[in-house]
This record gives sequence, structure tokens and C-alpha cells, in this order.
Amino acid sequence: MKLTEKRVSTQTLIALKDALTNIFWKKKDLRQFVELTLENSLIVSTIDWNENTKIESVSQLIDRMAKRPDIYQTDILKLIQEVSNFNDFSHLKIWDDSDSKIRKAKISVEKLRNQSKGYFDTIEELKKAESARIKNQEKIKETINYQKKLDDLKNKFFEIAINKDAQKRGLLLEKFLNDLFNFFDLDAKNSFKILGEQIDGSFTFDNTDYLLEAKWQKKLINAQDLYGFSGKIQGKLKNTLGLYVSLEGYSTESTKTDNPIVKSIILMDGSDLMQVLEGRIKLTDMLYIKRRHAAQTGEIYYKITGI
Repeated sequence: MKLTEKRVSTQTLIALKDALTNIFWKKKDLRQFVELTLENSLIVSTIDWNENTKIESVSQLIDRMAKRPDIYQTDILKLIQEVSNFNDFSHLKIWDDSDSKIRKAKISVEKLRNQSKGYFDTIEELKKAESARIKNQEKIKETINYQKKLDDLKNKFFEIAINKDAQKRGLLLEKFLNDLFNFFDLDAKNSFKILGEQIDGSFTFDNTDYLLEAKWQKKLINAQDLYGFSGKIQGKLKNTLGLYVSLEGYSTESTKTDNPIVKSIILMDGSDLMQVLEGRIKLTDMLYIKRRHAAQTGEIYYKITGI
């Protein structure tokens, strides 16, 4: 049964009215407590708190809410929960006859607790539902933030694409790939030189270190280009792999080569990159699929389709 379908009994509503009336002496304090408790708090403003007595204001409020359980059932349960948990009555000590006021408030709250025992399970359901709602909102925020950052990266890529200075475009591409890989938590490092070798970058994926080579040139990458990159990888630790990113693609002879020297490389091209930037596949998933295919077939160039 849904929460909105489980009606609160008349006796419980009467006990709630009595407790609300007694836990605060001033109408202003009572109104503030109710407004802070209710999710749909606009209904509080429909009550004439100035002209009405406390009991009249509370009765009108609860009666109006009870007539619309489709809107206010959750709020009624919240009020029952908050008032039943009320145990600090020190704010009543400043008023005349404070002992009597505190005693009356405690009795009315205890009465509400006894009347609402049958709703405790419902209140627990309410807590779980609220927790699930908050988690769902957080997921939505994360998704929105993720998409916004991905869109920002895509726009940055398009800005690089219209740059006519080939050398500058290549440098911007290296930085862009570094940002992209860090976005996917791949612990990317910027380009560096060692013993005369230029390394465009590196990253870590699935506890494996990768060297990165990135090219944005009109001509297709040939086998000799891959051999040169493979030589850089062979000079590193045994389990180091390489990712070659060529925006314009690869020649047939480079992708079909059986030379074992290139078997530590996987290849990405411009269309692969766009699939990532358009959100059709995560970069980490693409790397996993390409690496698995290369391990199973020996083919270093695998086009992921159907996404």
C-alpha cells in the first residue's frame, strides 16, 4: 500500500492537534516549527494565525491537510514523527506556570506516541523513500555535471579543430587528451622527454601503464610510425602498453601488419574520439573493449560499432 493510501486515524489526528497546541506557547514559534517541518508549507499561510487561537489555527491546518491526503499525507506523517520525537521542553520555562505547561506538553506528546505506534512502520518507509529520493537527486546532479563537463570537452575539441596552425594544434591536442583522460580518472601525465625521446603523454588504466602518441596530420599513419612508437614502449617496463591516437586514421598496411613489435599497441582514430565526446561510450569502456579484442585476436585496430 502506498503511503498516500494509508489514512491516519481520527484519534491520531486529534492527538496531533493537542500535542502541537501544547509544545509551543507562542503562536509564532508554533507556526515556524510547522513551516520548517512541512514540505508543502504554503498551506500554513492559508491560516489566520493572528485572529485565531492556537487550537483554532492547528485544527484548521490539520483538517485541511487531512482532506487532501494525495497532497499532504506525507507532511502529516512528518508532523507526527517530529512531534512524537519532541523531548526538549526547556523553551516553556520562561512562561508563567511553566511546570504545568511542560507537564501538559509531555502528556500530549506521549499520548500522540501511543496513538501513532501503528504508523511507525509507515514513518520508516517515509524515511527510506526520502533517502531514495535524495540519492536519486544526487545521481541526477552527477549525470548533469558529467554531461556538462563532457560537452565542455567536446566544445574545446572543436575549437582546436578550427586552428589552422598544425604545430599549435598538435600541442593543444596533447593537452586536450590529458584533460579528457583525467576526466575519466585515468591518472594522465603531460608530455615529457627522456634521452631524446618525445612522449606525448601517459596514463594508467586497470593497473597497467600506457604511453600515449597523438597525431593530427593530413596523411594517414603508416607502419613505420607504429614501429617507432613501439620502440619507445619496448624500452620501458615489460607490462607497459601503448595507445596511438590518430585523428585522420591509419593506412591499411599499418593496421594489417603482423610484425610482433606493434602487438603492445591499441589504436584510436577521430571517429572513436567523437563516440566518446558524444557520450555514446565511456573512454574506459572503449579502452577495455579494444584491449580485449587485441589480446584475443592480435588485431590492434578495432572499430567499435553499433553504439
